[in-house]
Amino acid sequence: MRMTNRWNRLIYRFWSPVYDLLFDRFLFSAGRRRMFEALQLRGDERILLAGIGTGADLPYLPEAAQAIGLDLSPEMLRKAKSKILGAPNRLLVQADAQALPVPDAAFDVVILTLILSVVPDGGACWRAALRALRPGGRAIIFDKFLPNEQTVNPARALLNLGAKLLGTDINRRLGEIVAGTQITVLLNEPSLLNGMYRIIIIQSPAGH
Repeated sequence: MRMTNRWNRLIYRFWSPVYDLLFDRFLFSAGRRRMFEALQLRGDERILLAGIGTGADLPYLPEAAQAIGLDLSPEMLRKAKSKILGAPNRLLVQADAQALPVPDAAFDVVILTLILSVVPDGGACWRAALRALRPGGRAIIFDKFLPNEQTVNPARALLNLGAKLLGTDINRRLGEIVAGTQITVLLNEPSLLNGMYRIIIIQSPAGH
């Protein structure tokens, strides 16, 4: 099955009413907390959340920070809006994370939480995020990846067909996603499910 934006809009309309309860509270909350501990955001940083979903990352942002969150699903965005309470320095936009409608080098930090495994083209999403980062800026990734050296066996390939129907791909490799981009990896540590999920901080080149 090939993942598409059309399918993602449909499946995340279904997930939106229950996403926070089923996934964030019971599965992702510990990884999310550790991600922001490692990132150490400052209040003077400009932050882009590519694939903000229901806005579960928003409570971890410094109150003074300027932040823009984007998501393809209007239903997920409506959930996120309930978490910003009209804060003037928070802006939510419906947009495709593979083609971020933001200026080049406009952000100090790009947050990619559970999005590189969801968009149809993880590489396009990563390149869009890197373009949005200022020289020397940081991107943080919290997502699931297949180890670069691991092959996909028939059982895992079959399991991934079901995963894609639910709106995610369990067989993406980070090495393939970031291939061809000049980056510095500041942190790459295992997170949930025995390291299937990872927390990765990447710095963009000073002169990109």
